[in-house]
Amino acid sequence: MCTDESGSEFKCFTNKGDKKCTYVIHNAILWDIMNFSNLTMITVGWHRQSSMDGLDLSVNTQDIVWKNNAKEVLRSQCSTSCSPGHRKVTSSSIYLCCYDCAPCSEGEMSNISDSENCMKCPEDTWSNENRTFCVLKKMEYLSYTMDIISVVLSCLSTFFCILTVLILIIFVSKHNTPIVRANNKNLSFVLLVSIMLSFLCVFLFLGRPVDGACMLRQISAGILLSVSVSSLLAKTLMVCIAFKATKPGSVWRRWTGVKLPNYVLLICSSVQVVLCMSWVTFSPPFQELDMHSYKEKIIVQCNEGSDLFFYSVLGYMGSLAAISFITAFLVRTLPDSFNEAKHITFSMLVFCSVWIAMIPAYLSTKGKYMVAVEIFAILTSNAGLLGCIFLQKCYIILFRPELNTRKHILGLNNTMLHQ
Repeated sequence: MCTDESGSEFKCFTNKGDKKCTYVIHNAILWDIMNFSNLTMITVGWHRQSSMDGLDLSVNTQDIVWKNNAKEVLRSQCSTSCSPGHRKVTSSSIYLCCYDCAPCSEGEMSNISDSENCMKCPEDTWSNENRTFCVLKKMEYLSYTMDIISVVLSCLSTFFCILTVLILIIFVSKHNTPIVRANNKNLSFVLLVSIMLSFLCVFLFLGRPVDGACMLRQISAGILLSVSVSSLLAKTLMVCIAFKATKPGSVWRRWTGVKLPNYVLLICSSVQVVLCMSWVTFSPPFQELDMHSYKEKIIVQCNEGSDLFFYSVLGYMGSLAAISFITAFLVRTLPDSFNEAKHITFSMLVFCSVWIAMIPAYLSTKGKYMVAVEIFAILTSNAGLLGCIFLQKCYIILFRPELNTRKHILGLNNTMLHQ
């Protein structure tokens, strides 16, 4: 039953269940929570049966008084919507419908509001700063155009290569002079060519790695450096043999020809060639994409294929350098006119120091800086050989031709022998 304004009761619904009365909507305002007598009721609308349109609801929102005199309609939920880049997490509230918003983790994204979960980006992408979409990871390698390191290394390699060619031209044009002949000109030519090619092989390390370049750059560097060191070892042995052969009746005279240094060069270099060919045959280097060392970039690098072969090639080259250094050190006190034992000693000291220092630096770096370390070792060691062995001789050939005579060399030699 319902009551009208006069207090009379009547049925609220017809026999069919239709509503007959009008409901008045009040806004209840409690001014003092401790005193319910201060309750004010304000009519803000009604709900009634309309003969034309059925149910009719009317609310005057301007008359509603909200808490703290707020003028806008309250939200019907206890949490704000989570923006893209965030996900819903369980709230500490007692109400199950309430939740908090947490930003997506690195490498994840969400591009809709109120996302339940964040989506993980594909392996070759990474989430942007706002975690709203995935972007492609940056490819990192020693680029010819994007890295100043590549430009510097390219310029150094080109400069030293041109310098080596000029020295080779000088030695070829003066191949009959005493200072060139006294230092075994054939070994000098082989050494200069191997040094020049070593400088050129630096360009195999630059640019985006591919399978072919990955195979060529390691074996070319290993073989060419071994040829250089083998040439110096042959030179050092010839210094020792040449000095011993000066004594009357010496059995070393039979070894003073060109066969012994050629054999030494061929045998020592062949071992490295066999190692490199085995490396390429059984476990060749190849291009690799390292997606896990860094979060926001992919390192395009060469996988050496087999660490055993890599360190075998490096170790054999180091063994040749150590033998050459020890041999040159032992004969360094021989007369200088018999060849460059002192210069070979110093050049091998530079060579060994560079490659010993390279190993920990190589192992402690990643990406393009690891490649830069190897390039720097190649450039520095070859530049050391070039400077220690040939620059003094070029100075004598070009600026002190009076010292480049057989008489001067023999005179200096005899003086040193008498001393």
